[in-house]
Amino acid sequence: MSRPFLPSRRAVLATGAASSALSLVGASAGQVPAPQPWGAVPTARQLAWHEMAAYAFVHFSINTFTDREWGYGDESPALFSPTDFSADQIAGAAKAAGLTGLILTAKHHDGFCLWPTRYTEHCIRNSPYKNGQGDIVGEMAAACRRAGLRFGLYLSPWDRNHAEYGRPAYITYYRNQLRELLTGYGPLFEMWFDGANGGDGFYGGAREKRSIDAESYYDWTNTWALVRQYQPDAVIWGNWGRDAHGPWGADARWVGNEEGYAGDPCRATVGDTPYTQEIGEHGVRGGTHWRPAEVDVSLRPGWFWHAREDADVKSVGRLTRIYFESVGRGANLILNLPPDRRGRIPDHDAAVLKGWGDVLRATFGTDLAQGAMVQASAARGPGFDPGNVLDGRADSYWAPPDAARAADLTLEWSQARTFNVVRLREYLPLGQRIGAFTLEVWDEGQGNWAELARHTAIGSQRLVRLPAPVSTTRLRLRILDADACPAIREVALFRLPDLVEEPGIHRDRHGLVALSSDIPGAILHYTTDGEVPTLRSPLYQDPFPLPEGGVVQAICHLPRTGASSGVAMRRFDVSKADWRVVSATAPGAEAIIDEDPGSLWVTGGRDLPHEVVVDLGAMRPLKGITLLPAGQRPPGVGAPGDYRIEVSADGKTWGPVVAGEFANIAANTGEQRVMFPEVRTGRFLRLEITRAAGGEGQVAFAELGVVTR
Repeated sequence: MSRPFLPSRRAVLATGAASSALSLVGASAGQVPAPQPWGAVPTARQLAWHEMAAYAFVHFSINTFTDREWGYGDESPALFSPTDFSADQIAGAAKAAGLTGLILTAKHHDGFCLWPTRYTEHCIRNSPYKNGQGDIVGEMAAACRRAGLRFGLYLSPWDRNHAEYGRPAYITYYRNQLRELLTGYGPLFEMWFDGANGGDGFYGGAREKRSIDAESYYDWTNTWALVRQYQPDAVIWGNWGRDAHGPWGADARWVGNEEGYAGDPCRATVGDTPYTQEIGEHGVRGGTHWRPAEVDVSLRPGWFWHAREDADVKSVGRLTRIYFESVGRGANLILNLPPDRRGRIPDHDAAVLKGWGDVLRATFGTDLAQGAMVQASAARGPGFDPGNVLDGRADSYWAPPDAARAADLTLEWSQARTFNVVRLREYLPLGQRIGAFTLEVWDEGQGNWAELARHTAIGSQRLVRLPAPVSTTRLRLRILDADACPAIREVALFRLPDLVEEPGIHRDRHGLVALSSDIPGAILHYTTDGEVPTLRSPLYQDPFPLPEGGVVQAICHLPRTGASSGVAMRRFDVSKADWRVVSATAPGAEAIIDEDPGSLWVTGGRDLPHEVVVDLGAMRPLKGITLLPAGQRPPGVGAPGDYRIEVSADGKTWGPVVAGEFANIAANTGEQRVMFPEVRTGRFLRLEITRAAGGEGQVAFAELGVVTR
């Protein structure tokens, strides 16, 4: 690592003294007092967690073999039978992606345990895997150690199998299992406690609905005390619980969505008010508790592996955007990697992860800011010099005098540097202090500073991704607003390789398919015959018809760089050109057949159930239905929870009924699919929503579709 230049003597600081960029932290520590912490500050375990930045989630269990997202709890352990399980392959895929750890779902809502627990027969001991001698938790823990990954565990508080769920005896059972995991598998960096709690379930054969108050039932104060006792370095994820510091006993909070983004800004602190999605996504400036956000998102639409999603794996470009919109906004990213029925990350998924890791390594492997002369508009004194922002150390930082709430930091090079990413970090042990900042470059031609970007909040790290590379000999960071004197740990510059994201593919109600890209100068090629598109495939110019459905594949190509995107793919069923709403319990139901995901039908008018009847315009062989949840629901309006579906040939005689639940629909806005036991031929479809996912009195969703192909 090259050392920065000494600042010029003509750089007059606000204190009237020059600051050496080569000063060592603590060289004159006795002469200059450090800034005092401001507001809430992180614990040692939270600081270590912030440094991890991005890690893997692994959802693998009974659901992998039943093709469900939420198991009911009545599944036989005999169903869990991976044919070629490899913990090393899973850990290797995470490592290749540049991830720093892995959290395994030891038990999901169905109650099936991936370790041979002493407290239930609903576990891996009674599965065919290794003739009942296997322990997926143990194998994954060992594989993570071999791969140099930190290991964590997920233990669902909701258990749809256990007969005592909802009663005091279950808490004893849950704590016994938690103790097994905390003491049997080595150091854990995080314990994950899901927010899904209570509802329909098997419950030892009762097959009933059980409701609990999540905050009081689990007695989180004493339940989480086990984590503190046995794994004091483990971060607790969860939005419930109280401790001596108030109602935020957990160390990290849910970001509030499963789409892969944090709010902008996303502050690490919260207050004492109840959790909301707004708080999850944005935090609270000057909050009394350090509870940073974790962004959870899956590589595929679902959390568990489903063969139908093989074409829906997120691309390298999409994963890169997720990284910048999560880690780049000060949150941590947990990316779910669902193994298939072999017990491995699918080959295509693994290749995408490796490609993404290559991009991250190519981008962040070289800090282009090194070698800069660093000057500041105000200096605190020895030990807190401007040059500390380049030393790569986590325990040093630049700080101006206490009175400074605005200050400038300028980097200058003898030769121009070309970059398109700026990384900024605050020194977190002093709290999150910065409110707003700008980045500017010196325009040699105009002889003045030109603004590149303006943002609020920095925190753990702020990644500013520029729309195009910039070449300059001078960069200025201007702190415009701070709650206490700024404390900047790092200013770094990087060059993100040229990435071309896949084009968007959309079909309107009339069956016209349109392709889109927001990249200037890009051209699009597509196919509808099953062939992978190349630069020799048809050039997209105007929307084209696909009324009876099919598969559209497309690529985006940027001639000026020669770079092409990966392949985007969309599968379409019959169009809705001839569909009409026959009846509905509330006006506006036409929104669910307009192919506009932004328009919603908000049910209501009377108590649930609410229903809609749709005429499909012709007899169709119906294999199932699809439902697209609302991306953003109005306040007080829920997502569809339980459903009843019927088909009719004439709109008069209906049946038989297909009933069930939309799993995880309140948090995951991906398309839901309900498949019928057999093909139902009909022209009319009736969907009845019998329960809102969160118990609300009305629901909203965006689209209703059918599966005929």
